[in-house]
Amino acid sequence: MHCRLNSATRLVTHAPRIPISKPVYRRFTTTMSQQTKDWSAKQYLKFESERTQPARDLLSHVPLTSPKRIIDLGCGPANSTTVLATQYPTAKITGLDSSPDMIERAKEVLPDRDFQVADLTTYTPDPATPVDLFFSNAVFQWLKADERIAVIKRLLQPQEKGAVFALQVPHNLDQASHVLMAETAAQGPWAEKLAGVQRDGFQSPQELYDLLIPFVSRVEIFETSYYHSLESHEAVIEWVKGTGLRPFLDPLEDAEKVDFLEDYLKRLRDAYPISVDGRVLLKYPRLFMVAVK
Repeated sequence: MHCRLNSATRLVTHAPRIPISKPVYRRFTTTMSQQTKDWSAKQYLKFESERTQPARDLLSHVPLTSPKRIIDLGCGPANSTTVLATQYPTAKITGLDSSPDMIERAKEVLPDRDFQVADLTTYTPDPATPVDLFFSNAVFQWLKADERIAVIKRLLQPQEKGAVFALQVPHNLDQASHVLMAETAAQGPWAEKLAGVQRDGFQSPQELYDLLIPFVSRVEIFETSYYHSLESHEAVIEWVKGTGLRPFLDPLEDAEKVDFLEDYLKRLRDAYPISVDGRVLLKYPRLFMVAVK
């Protein structure tokens, strides 16, 4: 049995410039019910390079040279699937996501690959075709804490020896960007409506190791902090609107969303200093795990 723990820090200076001269917010629009609002591939892809780099970093730790079957769990708009297809061009790759909008975009990007709308908590691959690699870029944080290991175990245990489960998740609930979301939610007129929307904190490296090692032969865990150089405090909002802010904004009416974002922006300005070049550095820690059966 093997476990490796390490950490690293990255300064990302190539973040896209978003021309925002004043706090004007694009209202969320959807034709779906409040409980089933879809993700926006367009919003997510505003920072495609930054969101894809962790997938590349995760894949560099996968100890496979020529996997035949890969499942991309939470493929989004195919940014992670593209990384996998580039590294393993002959592999049969299936991308799964719960968002129809993400899957529609993924099919446009990689029309020769298989993409399906699916629920991670219930999905089961075809047992007749062994899976060599389960790959997940920033998805498992959305599962409830007690569901995560159960899903990994259910998917990995039936596979052959040497199968790999690799995941990466944001590890940032203690960062100002996310602490201030929760504070804004709790201290505004929408507090009752937003009570309990915060996602569960992710397991610590020690907890991950202890929960995984009974049914795998090797676990590698590491953490990297990315520092994204963004155009402004408004750009920080554009970043988190694609992911972390969604549970807070989705239940609100349009006017409430505007007020929420204005309140949140004020808090961000107090928390994040402006750099000498006028930009804002957003620290974004991520936790990585690679388990080998």
